[in-house]
Amino acid sequence: MKEQLMARTFVELADNLVADFDLMDFLRLLTDRCVDLLDASAAGVLLADHDGVLRVMAASDERVRLLELFQLQNHEGPCLDCFHTGVAVSVHNLRGEAARWPLFTAQARRSGFTAVQALPMRLRDEVVGALNLFHTTPAPINPAAAPFAQALADVATISLLQQRTAKRNTLLNEQLQTALSSRVLIEQAKGKLAERRHTDMEQAFTTLRAYARSHNRRLSDVARAFIDETEFLPGLSPRSF
Repeated sequence: MKEQLMARTFVELADNLVADFDLMDFLRLLTDRCVDLLDASAAGVLLADHDGVLRVMAASDERVRLLELFQLQNHEGPCLDCFHTGVAVSVHNLRGEAARWPLFTAQARRSGFTAVQALPMRLRDEVVGALNLFHTTPAPINPAAAPFAQALADVATISLLQQRTAKRNTLLNEQLQTALSSRVLIEQAKGKLAERRHTDMEQAFTTLRAYARSHNRRLSDVARAFIDETEFLPGLSPRSF
């Protein structure tokens, strides 16, 4: 069963290499499949914007999103080290890393995570971000899973860089800036829907994503329409509650 999901995952990622795809939905698919395939408890993606500043672009759940933000705000953590060095970082027990990342280690353990694996998202010598896997049980990272995890990170990176032109960085910078703006829209829509339905942020995201997919629309477009209330969205707009 897991082998079939692995194969399907690479097919889906390959489809995104040739199609005009929704980057935010693509990155969320990547984090979700990392959880499903790599026995990770949660996963997140950090990408650098045009100024080289890391941003949280996707997370499999709210705990990871907040932990990734905590790393960026406090300038320490395995994911940052991975991005800056371009080398994978694996820690099977964060308890022993308090001296290395005192703030991150304490916050990660408060969030329920005890182990982490950070993988560089790179093309040749250029690192554009990091794919980060979090575990709730302290244990050595499965060595057999490491190459597959890096392969997922590599394929995702290729997808981000697929349509580069002669001006090598132009498309990537525009794409990441657009994705960052989309992320803000999606977060606003999540909050608005969660408040209206008296549910949590994760369920609100799942609802928005399901609507976008079922109506063959970009997630960011649905989020903008929901926030601005410029159109009636069956199942989302107030009149349909």
